[in-house]
Amino acid sequence: MASLNVSLPKSLREYVERQVETEGYSTPSEYVRALIREDHKRMLAEKIEALLLEGIASGQTVELNRAYWKKKRSRLISNGRKPPK
Repeated sequence: MASLNVSLPKSLREYVERQVETEGYSTPSEYVRALIREDHKRMLAEKIEALLLEGIASGQTVELNRAYWKKKRSRLISNGRKPPK
């Protein structure tokens, strides 16, 4: 795993240390990794929401029936991609 050093003012370092102690993290690094993972999830959720809203605003509708998914699956396979299960 690669390392990244981050300088923090004393007040933030103390905050991180309290969080590690009270939230059950084993190290400050574990706490920071958890924060970054949660931030990444939040950003992905925001991106998905924006794409969904864009699709709704387009006014175009697609009926998601068996035929649609069969065609989508075939297209993925023909493009050399593995379809989801």
